Amino acid sequence: MRCSILASATLALAVLCAPALSAQVTRQQAEERLRTQAQELDRVRRERADLETRMKELQQNAHSLTEEMTNLDRQADATARLVASLDQQLASIEGDLTAATAQLERAEFELGTKKDRLQNRLTDIYKRGPLATIEVLLSAESFGQLLTRYKYLQEFARIDRALVGRVQELRDETAASREMMVRLQNEILRNRREKAAEEDRLRQLEAQRGRSLTQNKAQQRDIQERLAEIARDEQRLASMITGFETARRRAEARTPSKAPVASTLKTSDFGRLDWPVEGDILYRFGRAINPNNTMIRWNGIGIAAATGTSVRAVSSGEVVVAEGIGTYGSTVILQHGGGDYSVYGSLARIDVRKGGTVQKGDIIGTVGSADPGLPPHLHFEMRPRGRAVDPLEWLRNRR
Repeated sequence: MRCSILASATLALAVLCAPALSAQVTRQQAEERLRTQAQELDRVRRERADLETRMKELQQNAHSLTEEMTNLDRQADATARLVASLDQQLASIEGDLTAATAQLERAEFELGTKKDRLQNRLTDIYKRGPLATIEVLLSAESFGQLLTRYKYLQEFARIDRALVGRVQELRDETAASREMMVRLQNEILRNRREKAAEEDRLRQLEAQRGRSLTQNKAQQRDIQERLAEIARDEQRLASMITGFETARRRAEARTPSKAPVASTLKTSDFGRLDWPVEGDILYRFGRAINPNNTMIRWNGIGIAAATGTSVRAVSSGEVVVAEGIGTYGSTVILQHGGGDYSVYGSLARIDVRKGGTVQKGDIIGTVGSADPGLPPHLHFEMRPRGRAVDPLEWLRNRR
């Protein structure tokens, strides 16, 4: 009988302790999953925040439309991954909530059972009173029986203490499980709201991407048309200079006795001419790749300057053109003799007339803005023998 009571007491203690350990492990696993998923969400949010910062930089500066579209695609991809991560976290939280609910139900059932047992034990103890234990001991017929009964009573008292302790543990576990359920339910609600917001954001990004694609195509079409106009106007300007050269040579051929007019541009001027206007270089001579991946060839350089800044002749010459030339805007072309020309485009105002002459350093006009895609600047070309060359080779170096 004694062995049976001890075995029952040991089994009861094992049953009392096992659920508490299981509940503790389950809560730790749930907490670890929540931390891991929260870290992943933070990482994706940081990535998207970096992309948004880059997008603002692109929108504030001259940039490639292709790069903007790529950034939008990356933002959409980051948002889609964030939604997928939220789905995964939501499924995990719902699983944890189901497990916590089942655990709470088991704990509440066990708590009810233990409370009934404890209530019955308290009732029995109350009915018998404190003298019942003494009666059991004194009714022993021998000293050995007395020791045996004392040990039995001691074992039952230990089991009763364990039962009281388990009831308290179950109360704490039930409270913790309820707290965890409330937290998981709040996490689910928060994740659902965040997921709805991210899905709405993804739809907005897709709509923005569609608008950007439409705008991209329209801008590409405008740019292509603009480049075609520039090419036609450059051809027109080249034809005009060719016509001036043809007329000059014919005039010289009609009067062979008259010495040809020498150019005011000398070999010694190479790399020493004053700049027609001071400013930074917007674009250089030769072929250039635009931010939108289109190619353009510049026959001169663009010198940035404030609107209204005076533009001066780099050398003496005759004004052969003082009018608007398409995308060049208001333009002055000076003939320096010997087939040498200089071109001043994108002017706001022309201060000379065709057929007039100017001296080196004279003001011929002011800076304007003929290209809507560029800030105010002077478009400047050097055409010795009628052929466009890099103007920087003729202008003095700036220190």
